[in-house]
Amino acid sequence: MTEPSASPAIMRSMLGRARGLGSAKAGFHHWWAQKVTSFALVPLSLWFLCASVRLIGEPRAAVAHWMADPLVAALAVCTIVATFYHLQLGLEAVVVDYVREEKRKLATMMMVKGLSVLLALMALVSVLKLAITG
Repeated sequence: MTEPSASPAIMRSMLGRARGLGSAKAGFHHWWAQKVTSFALVPLSLWFLCASVRLIGEPRAAVAHWMADPLVAALAVCTIVATFYHLQLGLEAVVVDYVREEKRKLATMMMVKGLSVLLALMALVSVLKLAITG
């Protein structure tokens, strides 16, 4: 006995419905950026956590002196950029998956991007101000 096979017309229409959909489109860049930022955030977060614990109870002048080191300031900037970019990518994935209405999706995506950029700039200015002026 042979098993019944789908007719070519059904196969073509199913294929036609699936064309242009799936993860082979723009989703790969998003997925890859999330993986790269999460990989970068592991050592950066550990560094930041250890440094923060070490600085607990220190006066502002000691923290400013520590932040004035170019390597420390560069690592802090990298941590901020990676954190907020990773945050933005994750929230965008949530919006794409769970917000159905296109107008609301667009507005939410703009809000996510805007808040991510604003918060990242605030953190960067704080780090640079502390590193430069002490």
